[in-house]
Amino acid sequence: MKKEQKHETDYIKKYQDEGYTKNYLFENGCLIDSDTKYAYQPDEIYIVAHHRYEGMSDPDDMSILYIIETKDQQKGTHLLGYGPTADLEEAEFFKDIPKKNYSKNADISELT
Repeated sequence: MKKEQKHETDYIKKYQDEGYTKNYLFENGCLIDSDTKYAYQPDEIYIVAHHRYEGMSDPDDMSILYIIETKDQQKGTHLLGYGPTADLEEAEFFKDIPKKNYSKNADISELT
């Protein structure tokens, strides 16, 4: 039996239920906490998990959901578009997060 593909919203809900309730926006080269407006730099971000998603009907509909903890113990999510329509500055920000800040089991697509 083929496993049903989960959508970003399914993962966002799952992690919100686990306490990852902050929303982060990318703006001016930083990841911004939408509540406090604090601007995080790449070395202040820890990636707990990430999931790549490709749209079933549109191959250009690609995204990565990042599950994030910050240096000040805030927990939330950020959805990043990738592929032909990606924001290159935003993608570079995530590439600049030190590898040591990624959980050993960060790629949840390998676990699900």
